[in-house]
Amino acid sequence: MKAAANFLIILLFFLTAGEGFALPRFALGVGGTCIDCHVNPTGGGMRNSSGWSYGKNVLPLVSPRKEFEMNNKIAENIGLGLDFRGQLLVQTTDSTTKADFHRMSAAFYSSINLSEEINVYARYDFLQSIWEGYVTAHILPNNSYIKGGSFTPNYGIRIDDHTAYTRGGDMGVLFSTGGRRGLIYSPTYVEQGVELGAYLSDFAFLTASVGNPGRRLFAADPSYTANLQIVHSISDVFNFMAGGSFANFKDPRGFHPVTFSQLFQNINMYGGYAGISFGRFVLLAQYDIAKDLVKTDSTANALMIEASYRIVKGLDAIVRYDRFDPNKDAEKDDVSRLIIGLEFFPYSFLEIRPQYRIQMEQPKVKNDSFLIHAHIYY
Repeated sequence: MKAAANFLIILLFFLTAGEGFALPRFALGVGGTCIDCHVNPTGGGMRNSSGWSYGKNVLPLVSPRKEFEMNNKIAENIGLGLDFRGQLLVQTTDSTTKADFHRMSAAFYSSINLSEEINVYARYDFLQSIWEGYVTAHILPNNSYIKGGSFTPNYGIRIDDHTAYTRGGDMGVLFSTGGRRGLIYSPTYVEQGVELGAYLSDFAFLTASVGNPGRRLFAADPSYTANLQIVHSISDVFNFMAGGSFANFKDPRGFHPVTFSQLFQNINMYGGYAGISFGRFVLLAQYDIAKDLVKTDSTANALMIEASYRIVKGLDAIVRYDRFDPNKDAEKDDVSRLIIGLEFFPYSFLEIRPQYRIQMEQPKVKNDSFLIHAHIYY
């Protein structure tokens, strides 16, 4: 019954938002892909020259004057970037209203093109102590590539809000109990391994990777991830996206008390996503099934649906529905929420997101929240 209800919710969104389009909003809105704006072929992190120019001139309400020369390069083949994120978070409960400022990230990027085909990329987040660095070699046919190093594997839609249950969930920020609330892809999750990216055609992109999520040698068995994405432009204003993902993840649970051998929880995740874009409207949906995510012999599922509308240049209205069920065989353990907010880009490289989050769970608890998220990037 829960699976059927999830399917009906997704279907209802697609039928009632007939002029919608999906995320990644900026890429899909123009019928492009992640590599059009990012150094990383699978998106996220540092912007390339096109992405930097888009953030400076196209996205914001107000841009610097043309006479003010600026770019993100310190040499012809060397670029720099940064991301600073923080938010004011207010949560209301039955007894109190709490407010706090949450420091989220302070990341610096560097990108060096050793040649037209080979790029070296590095990211370090000083707040989260996250190190990411890899080499991407576009040496395969049709600009396909091999990537090796430390990186986040390509699974599902890489939105930049890790609190979506299809990414990392709440991570204990708003809830002190209740166990895991989301999949494994939190902001701190990286693997050391190899990724193969193949552009099968002008609209089909396949990635497959194998990596180790542990920070110590032999701390975990290899994890395997695959993602197939199709993006197709039906007309100048109408674009379509669909894809599917798989991941096999070995979650280390400690050591056997007698043999002191590493114990692992074998997690398998399957996901599908789709979206359409039309004019100023955006619609996005992703649904995932995770075997043994919370405990052995259990099945969890996560759902995300997001719709957006560009009111004016630099200002988008956003509505998102998230749902997470840690065990489909248990009753009344699922949690969901409705997020209503705005994304405002008042000036180049500055983003402000006010949001109100309505939390829904059983038994009902008063724990809605309001936040103002500030993002500075370059």
